[in-house]
Amino acid sequence: MIVNALLAFTVLAQAQNVSKLIKIKDVRQTIATLSADDMEGRATFSRGIDKAATYIENRFKAAGLQPLAGNTSFRQNIPSMLKTTPLQTSVSINGTQVPAENVITASIGSFDWNSLDGIQIIKETAGKDLRRDYRGIVNNGKKTLVLVDPAFSEVFKAYRARVIGGAVIDKNHAAQQVVFVLGTVEQPHSLTVHYEAASKEAPLFNVAGMIPGKSRPDELVVFSGHYDHLGIGKDMAPDSIYNGADDDASGTTAVIELAKYFKKLNNNERTLIFVAFTAEEIGGFGARYFTTTVNPDKVVAMFNIEMIGKPSKFGRSSAFITGFERSDFGKILQRNLQGTQFKFYPDPYPEQNLFYRSDNATLAMQGVPAHTISTDQIDIDHDYHQVTDELKTLDVKNITLAIHAIALSSRTIVSGKDTPSRVAKFER
Repeated sequence: MIVNALLAFTVLAQAQNVSKLIKIKDVRQTIATLSADDMEGRATFSRGIDKAATYIENRFKAAGLQPLAGNTSFRQNIPSMLKTTPLQTSVSINGTQVPAENVITASIGSFDWNSLDGIQIIKETAGKDLRRDYRGIVNNGKKTLVLVDPAFSEVFKAYRARVIGGAVIDKNHAAQQVVFVLGTVEQPHSLTVHYEAASKEAPLFNVAGMIPGKSRPDELVVFSGHYDHLGIGKDMAPDSIYNGADDDASGTTAVIELAKYFKKLNNNERTLIFVAFTAEEIGGFGARYFTTTVNPDKVVAMFNIEMIGKPSKFGRSSAFITGFERSDFGKILQRNLQGTQFKFYPDPYPEQNLFYRSDNATLAMQGVPAHTISTDQIDIDHDYHQVTDELKTLDVKNITLAIHAIALSSRTIVSGKDTPSRVAKFER
């Protein structure tokens, strides 16, 4: 009992210190800046995302972070990426021409299909989740025809608008050719596709900084969120800007505040990396590249922070952890919060497969205890991927409490006292 009382007293004292160093007014100001209209929805390749990146860079510099080893700036440039813009698309199935507005094509360049030979067919029926499946299909490396149920009309329209504006393609995936068709289509017995596109190299970059560890500099702890969002819609009223206040200005704000906090403490034994990922919304390209720049065996843990803007289904002062059962990461965090009101729960949406849907996935596949922390009630969140995802819809006090909880719960991992167990490597 004495030990527990001392532990609770220690945590309370640290919580008071966290409250002094991570303030609600700073959290509000950072989210407000990242989700402001002049950031233009932070779409990949836009002026807005470049402005957001500059803002994050300046915050990292002001906090006293260093660029990652081998980098001269906080921008981690991603090579081999192309911006591909469709010029002309024509699709005919079973002799019937498909309306252009019902077609999405993902390819590095122009191509023609004159039959079904060698074409994989996938049906996205009404019971599936196109948002969940889209990324995996686009990156499967196979020639694929995807028949999309009309139930996904709104999601399809949003994805199509993004692709028309310029899609990101890895030029190492030159063979990739994927065609999505919206509508009720009988089993195809004939298929012709003509697709013309223009591709050019375009800048794509994460924003990343670090605080070197004192006694265990080769052991890495990563804090991450993604700073991109959906940009500006077309022909929308009264608002056309996808501000992305929760998704994921809230998570990026947490990364910035945690960077400030740990630099002020200046007592981390392990090296801390703080990274704002790009292109999460269009394929997770930022996180995928980052994974190639670190040795997964050296990454002790990853705190990926995604949408912490509203109270979770468990109430205020709570969040959930994806893949909770895959390592003891969550148990360590909860143990470190003993004496506080905040609590971490296992992911309440296992059917959504969230563990492999966010920027933690690529490191988790390599066995890293890389988990996403979130509060989003994804099953009922009407602002998700909508122009209504604005600062006024968020609970900034609750966001601040979540950042406090991450700071407190991570302390024994940062100090080297605790090392989370590894997760099982992903096998296809």
